[in-house]
Amino acid sequence: MEVRTPMIVVNMKAYEEVNGEGGLKIAKTCEEVAKELTEEKELSIVVCPPQVSLAWIAAQVEIPCFAQHVDAVEPGSHTGAVTLESIKAAGAVGTLVNHSERRLRIADIDFIVQRARKLQLFTVVCTNNVAVSRAVAALKPYAVAVEPPELIGTGRSVSKVDPAVVEDTVKAVKKVCEDCVVLCGAGITDGDDVRAAIELGADGVLLASGVVKAKDVRAKVLDLTSGL
Repeated sequence: MEVRTPMIVVNMKAYEEVNGEGGLKIAKTCEEVAKELTEEKELSIVVCPPQVSLAWIAAQVEIPCFAQHVDAVEPGSHTGAVTLESIKAAGAVGTLVNHSERRLRIADIDFIVQRARKLQLFTVVCTNNVAVSRAVAALKPYAVAVEPPELIGTGRSVSKVDPAVVEDTVKAVKKVCEDCVVLCGAGITDGDDVRAAIELGADGVLLASGVVKAKDVRAKVLDLTSGL
């Protein structure tokens, strides 16, 4: 499945709103908006469903689905583990890695990025600052998503509150790996936040509650895409 930039990645996390039909409804809404807009502009809307409903949702939408997390293990005797092979079999085309709520060691990030590449899966590695972003870029993931943890879920956009983090991350990552996509997250809530991120050089955004907890998900997704 094709993944294009600019892009909006919606991480559903484990909010109550995404349980059961709720997660599918959000994914379907994102799909509808993406299909409507691709006639006008190049973009991707990616959804990251809860692990327990990943396969169910991926089978019912035609937009890219990513896992929220994978473990740095090969298939085998690892009770409760989520392998790259299992998310691919479930219909995912990629995964988030090292989200601030699921931090990993650099060796584990490296394992996941390299194994995912062999399996033709996309990796979006989350980072918290410019230095970590630069180090991760050397592993050559599909994308680096910089998210200062102090702004996550605050509604205060990193692209406005601390634009230097975004701009400097883009420069640092592209210097190490020119083909690496750069996303920004933390506090992204509307089209203006997305526009600010794009103007700073980012290829898109990663967000969660801004969409999941919106009273009108369709209106919110349309608003966000207006900034691309």
